[in-house]
Amino acid sequence: QVQLVESGGGLVQAGDSLRLSCAASGRTFSSYTMAWFHQAPGNEREFVAAIIGSGGTPYYADSVKGRFAISGDNAKNTVYLQMNSLKPEDTGVYYCAVGRSRRLAAAPERHYEYDYWGQGTQVTVSS
Repeated sequence: QVQLVESGGGLVQAGDSLRLSCAASGRTFSSYTMAWFHQAPGNEREFVAAIIGSGGTPYYADSVKGRFAISGDNAKNTVYLQMNSLKPEDTGVYYCAVGRSRRLAAAPERHYEYDYWGQGTQVTVSS
């Protein structure tokens, strides 16, 4: 059974940093697309960043370019999201997702292409 477990969320002030982790179990995801999505209160889930394997090309939403960095560790079957210079609008639940579809390589923002999702971790950024 595949499980994705996020951790690392919390309450921080604007300008602070957080590092989210997503530990995957149940199978090896080294060739999959692994991504992070963000859902602010009252909003739809939005794409944040994705990576194809630990050595794959990272993709970022425009809103986080230069501030967030996604990375993966194949040995630990874990993907990370380093979030710097956090803003109040970054507040929300962050979800980890994993997908097998090759279509994700060209369009990782397509949330409906992902096969597995974590339960989410809350990030709150105060101004």
